Amino acid sequence: MSGTGDLRSFPEQFTWGTATAAHQIEGGNTNNDWWAFEHAPGSVCREPSGDCCDSWDRWAEDADLVAGLGLDNYRFSVEWSRIEPEDGEFSRAALDHYRRQCAGLRQRGVDPVVTLHHFTTPLWLSRMGGWESDTAVERFARFCTVVSEALGDVMSSVCTMNEPNIVATMGWLAGLFPPGKSDVELSRQVAERLTRAHRVAVDAVRGTAPGIPVGLTLSMTDYQPVPGGEERLESIRHHSEDVFLDAIEGDDFLGVQVYTRMLIGPDGWVGNEPGVPVLDMGYEFYPASLGNCLRRAWDYTDGAIPLSVTENGIGTLDDDQRIDYVHQALVGVLDAIDDGVDVRGYTYWSLLDNFEWALGYKPHFGIVAVDRETFARTPKPSAAWLAEIAAANALPS
Repeated sequence: MSGTGDLRSFPEQFTWGTATAAHQIEGGNTNNDWWAFEHAPGSVCREPSGDCCDSWDRWAEDADLVAGLGLDNYRFSVEWSRIEPEDGEFSRAALDHYRRQCAGLRQRGVDPVVTLHHFTTPLWLSRMGGWESDTAVERFARFCTVVSEALGDVMSSVCTMNEPNIVATMGWLAGLFPPGKSDVELSRQVAERLTRAHRVAVDAVRGTAPGIPVGLTLSMTDYQPVPGGEERLESIRHHSEDVFLDAIEGDDFLGVQVYTRMLIGPDGWVGNEPGVPVLDMGYEFYPASLGNCLRRAWDYTDGAIPLSVTENGIGTLDDDQRIDYVHQALVGVLDAIDDGVDVRGYTYWSLLDNFEWALGYKPHFGIVAVDRETFARTPKPSAAWLAEIAAANALPS
């Protein structure tokens, strides 16, 4: 599609949002595996999450920020360990908290996009074996049913799991997420359970909140081969992406989440290309990765499921670099749409500078800065820039 003048327009119903996750912003989530992982002796974590952005108490301020930017949706997660602090014991107060949050967003004209599992698992379930046990799949189905019953009439859409491929890889292969293991076979067993967990979650949502769109969000990487790396690339991509893409048949959408590319040789990742800027996360500044991965998801699924960008962004202290990255990424989205890829929306990660897992508070992904002492929120120029793009539903060329 081509815009007029110096603008390229997005489709008429294209959605614009931003995203967060409970453990990265709420603070005080002491009852999950990540809190324990952060505080374990010899932890790989740079620092503990602590109070985060104090968003458990300041959620309304965050909702005001999203509405003030004119964004039409806000993707956030509910914290399983707050809602179900012990096996089979559900907190009405926690469910009511998230219900108020959904209702408050709606009152501000913002659609609540609820993620049911964003990396964290209750401690009681970890003690039962966590995702190494089939029990986790059954307990997750029960949890999803309870949440959908409580929030079904105030949610706009549901993401079952955030990047289950990252959970399996980082937790059971790289050792940088709980439980901090490095076992190829275990990581693949966990990945298989997480695909089953997604399916039972879809059934739970559809059974208790019919009509609410439900799908998976997947971390995708723009894998590119260097000479001799083609076979290794296919193996990496199969285990990290394709086994999950094979599990989304019949879903209402696929959330595509992309940040960078990786160059793959015969022995795996060959490192960053010399001369390409490297970000605080340790990977390349490569905004073209988003468009490339959207095309791949569309081709792999034979165009059977609409796509939405549910995360894309950059961790940097240079806000001009952030604007440049997102602008280039959105060019890639428009080019993909022009080529027939059904992309329904774009969600920037993240609303706030928040707790970036093992890297702590060093990476700054937010379009809103957060004072670590006072929790004061200060929108960055990139926030105003994104608001202008959303309002115009078009990108300046």
